[in-house]
Amino acid sequence: MRSNEQKPDVWLVITILCLLIIGIVMVYSSSSIWSEYKFDDSWFYAKRQILFASLGLIAMYMLSRIPYFVWYKHAKLIVIVCLVFLILVLIPGVGMVRGGARSWIGIGMFSIQPSEFMKLGLIIFLAKFLSIRQKRMVSFQEGFLPGLAIILIPFALIMLQPDLGTGVVMVGTCLVMMFVAGARIAHFMLIVAGGLAGMAGLIASAPYRIQRITAFLHPWEDPLGSGFQIIQSLYAIGPGGLLGLGLGKSMQKFFYLPEPQTDFIYSVLAEELGFLGGSIVLVLFFILLWRGVRASLHASDLFGSLLALGIVGMISIQVMINVSVVTGLIPVTGITLPLISYGGSSLTLTLAALGLLLSVSRYSNES
Repeated sequence: MRSNEQKPDVWLVITILCLLIIGIVMVYSSSSIWSEYKFDDSWFYAKRQILFASLGLIAMYMLSRIPYFVWYKHAKLIVIVCLVFLILVLIPGVGMVRGGARSWIGIGMFSIQPSEFMKLGLIIFLAKFLSIRQKRMVSFQEGFLPGLAIILIPFALIMLQPDLGTGVVMVGTCLVMMFVAGARIAHFMLIVAGGLAGMAGLIASAPYRIQRITAFLHPWEDPLGSGFQIIQSLYAIGPGGLLGLGLGKSMQKFFYLPEPQTDFIYSVLAEELGFLGGSIVLVLFFILLWRGVRASLHASDLFGSLLALGIVGMISIQVMINVSVVTGLIPVTGITLPLISYGGSSLTLTLAALGLLLSVSRYSNES
């Protein structure tokens, strides 16, 4: 055990718990009508969210107590296991298809999403890789290109599901890590053209992605089809005003907004709690970002610094994408709001990742 062990970041713990409580309340509020209709139980989604949150909190506590540098030794094994699960989910009969994507593996009454595990596993492995090759990151062939290859392999497997949203979050997080580790801006510029071309190809290869782009640009051309989600989302946010309609008084959750407890939960939150409530949630995420960056800056080694940066970067990118989608700033991508949206794998893995972040904060160089 290292001599500079401290207590976990209290500000970070309080922020996580506040977001988690808000998430549970909003999952119940946004899903009660739909779950009553579908399962004859208005608490169906809320009870499962509480279960996932409990499991996630246990994982967060356990991982916060384990010195983060233990995972340095097991980084390779972790990413290999995650890759195996990404391959298994593509096998018919093993992987479950939901919403047109084969992204889940069923285990009894529950299911897991291997791509969520891959995001965290890749952050751990890349943090080790970059901490070893940090001095060579200025070299395209010895640093940047191998790092890019590590990212693109799991990205390709995720795109076979397909799950563009998760893939974008994962790649974006890893590129931020590489940039901070010392990769040159010129190297990033070289792949921008290829990345844009590849993104255009991915969009063109799937008709539903083209529909999302069209709906983003002209939602009212197909208000009952491709433009339905974003129109209903804006209908929820608009009437919320400054203080909202009141908790539990959303109108859009009455079968207007599809799956309001997942990707568009922020729309219901803004409708019920208004601009003030939505702003408080964003401020809490900003505090999480601040404390995460602080943990990264004061980590006791480069591995811990990059690990903390990757975790807080992953969460921040998801928040920016989700809020941008529900407010109509970017096309629909299918990204949940961390700690707020309903979801087993996403919530549990996010809390587990935050446990690693808390572990890094315990070994800070600053008292």
